[in-house]
Amino acid sequence: MLQPSTLKFLKSLRLNNNKVWFDEHRTEYLAAKADFESLVQQLIDGLARQDATMQGLQVKDCVFRIYKDVRFSKDKTPYKTNLGASFQVGGKKSTLAGYYFQLEPGGNSFAGGGIWMPAAPELKKLRQEIDYNFREFEQIISNKDFIKHFGKVEGEALKTAPQGYQPDNPAIAYLKLKSVIVSHPFTDEACTQPTMVKDILKTFALMQPLLQFINRAMD
Repeated sequence: MLQPSTLKFLKSLRLNNNKVWFDEHRTEYLAAKADFESLVQQLIDGLARQDATMQGLQVKDCVFRIYKDVRFSKDKTPYKTNLGASFQVGGKKSTLAGYYFQLEPGGNSFAGGGIWMPAAPELKKLRQEIDYNFREFEQIISNKDFIKHFGKVEGEALKTAPQGYQPDNPAIAYLKLKSVIVSHPFTDEACTQPTMVKDILKTFALMQPLLQFINRAMD
């Protein structure tokens, strides 16, 4: 579980997103960072037991920096108001599908996974895999526990059928997707409960067949 002080720091940062305030509260930031990294280590340990491909990951491979790259953004606030970690073969910079957890107070915390905006060659491979093995893909995403936990697969979609596919293709709704992701929300209260690690790992386990399907396409 996470400490309430970690959520409190992120709430305060949202209201005071500037370098002066951040520097004055660096001690609280370092405590929040250490708390989050402790959670990430517990998730790595749990994932290694339920998904062999996750063995060997280190915290530094997974955790994202809190500092924003504002060079091409209209929002020039310097810090993210969340803490996030991505778990996949090769670490957070990998092009493979993986698991993700984000802590952001105010109802924005979630555990999710999938593949986010892959480059054209990878997206082409994924679409081909969905097209060739749509029945298997459909079985994964229509599993009752999967639907209960995640709802439906999400992702920005093309308005028309991608090149090489007909509009009447049975899988067309998924072939149009530019990302294939799922997510499950966590309340602020849930994030500070002793069962938190167990609950996140359960969420990750339910999405594992989807990730295996996606990464098979990448091979």
